[in-house]
Amino acid sequence: MTNDSTQPGKPPATGGIVELAATELSRAIHAREVSCVEVLDAYFAQIDRFNPQVNAIVASLPREQLRTQASALDADLARGESRGVLHGFPQAPKDIMPAKGMVTTKGSPIFKGQVSQTDAVVFDRMRASGAIFVGRTNSPEFGLGGHTYNEVYGTTRNAFDPSLSAGGSSGGAGVCVALRMLPVADGSDMMGSLRTPAAFNHVYGMRTSVGCIPHGPTDEIFFQQFSVGGPMARNVPDLALLLSVMGGFDARLPLTHRAANIDFRAPLVRDFKGARIAWLGDLGGHLPTEPGLLEVCDKALVHFEAIGCIVDRVLPQFDMESLWRAWLDLRSFQFAGTNRALYDDPAKRRLLKPEAVWELERGLALTAMQVFDAARVRSAWYECLRRLHLQYEALLLPSAQVFPFDAALDWPHAVGGQSMDTYHRWMQTVIGATMAGLPALSVPAGLDADGRPVGLQIIGRTQDDFGVLQLGHAYDLASGASKVRSPLLG
Repeated sequence: MTNDSTQPGKPPATGGIVELAATELSRAIHAREVSCVEVLDAYFAQIDRFNPQVNAIVASLPREQLRTQASALDADLARGESRGVLHGFPQAPKDIMPAKGMVTTKGSPIFKGQVSQTDAVVFDRMRASGAIFVGRTNSPEFGLGGHTYNEVYGTTRNAFDPSLSAGGSSGGAGVCVALRMLPVADGSDMMGSLRTPAAFNHVYGMRTSVGCIPHGPTDEIFFQQFSVGGPMARNVPDLALLLSVMGGFDARLPLTHRAANIDFRAPLVRDFKGARIAWLGDLGGHLPTEPGLLEVCDKALVHFEAIGCIVDRVLPQFDMESLWRAWLDLRSFQFAGTNRALYDDPAKRRLLKPEAVWELERGLALTAMQVFDAARVRSAWYECLRRLHLQYEALLLPSAQVFPFDAALDWPHAVGGQSMDTYHRWMQTVIGATMAGLPALSVPAGLDADGRPVGLQIIGRTQDDFGVLQLGHAYDLASGASKVRSPLLG
């Protein structure tokens, strides 16, 4: 049995194809109620309707070429052959990791027009499962920052209000999911890059455990533990469907773990009566938040109580500022190691945005002992959360400290009256899960009086990605969050 609970019925009208949940769409394609060509054309129509407003999909591929692929997939089904659950799904891989035969700019003018010769592991898996890549989803330069804009493609705009930020760095992916321009979407998350756009666009985005999904291959495969792949979707079963394709061991990447015993398409329904949940709020005032945001999050806690959870307000006993400093060092160390060649070339250095130069110069100035000391702090933080998880099934935090902001801004320079001392301090709420390597699912918390979306992080125990999905699914059933639509959809 899978978590797709739909039953065979009448074929959906072509115009209704994009409203199908991904689990429903996969079933309808395999039942040959709709053809892969019809699905592709339905999503093309949706892209044509919204992409000019929001600029979420970039580097689009020729449509006739894609229709030929869809026709071949229809022929496969006519012979009784399915490539997988994504058979006939239009997809647009995030413009950070390489996708074979497609432009991979990483949002940087340095790589403008560069065509990749190989696929990242996750993209290879998505193709093998039958996905049709129609273009790329937009990302900020090198994925830096929680606002999707760059000099190559411009700014991606919010699915609920195009005057606002879509979040980042998987901003294009989040908008595509919210506006039904893609049935599901891939993303990646180092510092909330799945969670922030999920919150800003009222969808679900999951930062997976370290090693759940292969990251790469790259030229360094041991130190890199912060950026992970993950799915974005309108609901949790759809999220699980894409995760079932993306996840799993790859011998080229030794940090991936063997999870053959985990079936991400198993039933998600579970009884949470008596489960204890910890609401961490603003960490005792440590996290500056925009006025009104915590109130929206507080109201969402009732949905956890409705499914039987006991919600306690908890403050971790840890020096959160030391965690922030350790994060700065480890992030800069990683980014500088990956991108030093760009800095060493004066012509390329001139093309880097200021935030990238700042990260590189910080990283290059670090000593080995500073990096090791930061790793010690990280280890202590993991132990703090491990102990907390002995008492609590999950920990809750806001997914972002601000509401979606003006898309013309570079980033929020002040939050709650407090000046931000770095370009990403306003995203500090997301570093806890990243530094501990824990699974974290951003779920929609609700809308404020102005219709701006807010999200909550559900942070699970070590490698308990499936348990996080189950809790997120129960929350969705209680809250009805996945039924909330962008006003742009009509």
